[in-house]
Amino acid sequence: MDKKELEQKVDEILSRSVKEILPSKEALKERMMTGNKMKIYIGTDATGSSLHLGHATNYIILEKFRQLGHEVIFLIGDFTSRIGDPTDKSAARVQLTREQVIENTKTWLNQVRPLIKIDDKENPVKIVYNHDWLSKLTFEDVIDIASNFTVQRMLERDMFEKRLKEEKPIYLHEFFYPLMQGYDSVALDVDIEMCGSDQKFNALAGRTLLKKYKNKEKFVFITTLLENPKTGEKMMSKSLGTGVFIDWDANKMFGSIMAQPDENMNQLFIDTTFLSLEEIDEVMKSENPRDAKMKLAWEIVKIYHGEEEADKAQEYFTNTFSKKELPEDIAELMGSEGENIIDFIIRAGFATSKGDARRKIEQGGVSIDGEKIPVGELILTKNEFNGKILKVGKINFVKIVF
Repeated sequence: MDKKELEQKVDEILSRSVKEILPSKEALKERMMTGNKMKIYIGTDATGSSLHLGHATNYIILEKFRQLGHEVIFLIGDFTSRIGDPTDKSAARVQLTREQVIENTKTWLNQVRPLIKIDDKENPVKIVYNHDWLSKLTFEDVIDIASNFTVQRMLERDMFEKRLKEEKPIYLHEFFYPLMQGYDSVALDVDIEMCGSDQKFNALAGRTLLKKYKNKEKFVFITTLLENPKTGEKMMSKSLGTGVFIDWDANKMFGSIMAQPDENMNQLFIDTTFLSLEEIDEVMKSENPRDAKMKLAWEIVKIYHGEEEADKAQEYFTNTFSKKELPEDIAELMGSEGENIIDFIIRAGFATSKGDARRKIEQGGVSIDGEKIPVGELILTKNEFNGKILKVGKINFVKIVF
């Protein structure tokens, strides 16, 4: 690869889906232009088994680093998960067992394989577990690591400030999370850490420790967060029922992308597909936003399910929603006499919680045989509901059977 081609590839990596690069984008470009191999890692606690499109951004960029010959490392936080990274919620995160994290990791690795060639023969991704080194630290080691930080600096994390204002507890063990994540950089002797903006504090702790123990500078590569440009809300949120998860089947994934607001399309194209910026600009010039959104949905489904399934999903969507036809192959789910419709919706996988199910009903998004169900409690009985079609949102159908 000649210098001009290398610079084009480097410029794309450093300009697409990037929120911030520390200490600077210019310094990282200079380092990358030398052609020397670097170690870049991303840490994941795998607190859940499903990843959403917001996670895809990082792995698309990492694949581009890998293709340039750099060493990509997936760090599984089977130790740090047991501490629990402090969240922006008012309470401490529930701690997981190591076994739970490893089980989640199995499905997580399969989900990212369409995005990055983990098992490439020439330059495979290295998969490591931080239990291997963090579990061996002595109490003396931990004290030495902690001596590099002040309580004041720890309290600078916005989630801690929020809890203090709300007089919610901050547990001492939560202070250890950024220290342990920071020490990962030392143990791996990395050159770059990739993370989202929510992990910036922890990544900077790694810069501090790497400088202290190895006198080495580490770059922090912070990617953009998928946010609605009008409302500022996260596009991908399981709790809000707005996520598009990459382990979904092709039809559900296609329909969920089509349900995204028009203003989200440009960033979704940039952050979650492999189309070039020039191709994206051309698609976004479509007179009808629906055509651009169909292209977006097709491209994303193609990544995870292949072209044939993407074609089928597009046809399914067109027939079901554009032509107002019912799907031919509606799944069946056994109802229970006297079961609450809210519980049934959750069992069907159409809502993440009772609150989410109630919200969908209140917003008029739930119907049975074409009639919206009333707000309030609805009890299923065999005589009244056997064989009827439950529809939740625009894309979810199931036949109620007894």
